[in-house]
Amino acid sequence: MSKFIVGLTGGIGSGKTTVANEFAKLGIQLVDADLVAREVVAPGSPALTQIAAHFGEGILLSDGSLNRALLRERIFSNEAEKHWLNQLLHPLIRQQLLQQLAQASSLYVILVAPLLIENKLQPLVDQLLVVDVSPDHQLSRTAARDQVDTAQVAAIMASQCTREQRLAAATQLLDNNLPPETLPERVMALHQIYSAMAAEKLAKSRT
Repeated sequence: MSKFIVGLTGGIGSGKTTVANEFAKLGIQLVDADLVAREVVAPGSPALTQIAAHFGEGILLSDGSLNRALLRERIFSNEAEKHWLNQLLHPLIRQQLLQQLAQASSLYVILVAPLLIENKLQPLVDQLLVVDVSPDHQLSRTAARDQVDTAQVAAIMASQCTREQRLAAATQLLDNNLPPETLPERVMALHQIYSAMAAEKLAKSRT
């Protein structure tokens, strides 16, 4: 793909959405893996029909949509069920991501994916920006945002790749422990870097 793609990831509560929105303010299009994951299991979709057939109609809410909380519960400690679900959804999500990335018209496009590393999506991106915060920040931010206890947040953090793995995979790092008022300026600096890289890639693809 000649499109220049920046992957944006980070652990839960790291502030990925805030960072992504700063890029959007600069006119950069976002492709959100979480949104795509919801779209592929929308009511009436073939994937949702298969999920209901596999787990039973009880996996649906009264309006016909997927009961995500119940599904998470069913697969959280059941590797076989998790594997079945991943085998069904991952190819569909990947196909949709590729389609949306290809359709983006901004100079470069950002793939926002909380589980980018875990789902082995690095081959799709030219650069990987990791939003990093301390684990203490992750715990407190997520517990406050989602109104859940820290034990639940810690369990989610444990199911994601480690902070060290993310840092090792990063081509750029955005430290979100720093004051929020400095974020626009730091995103602008990255935007200039990515714009130059994207222009270079585009020029090479035309020669």
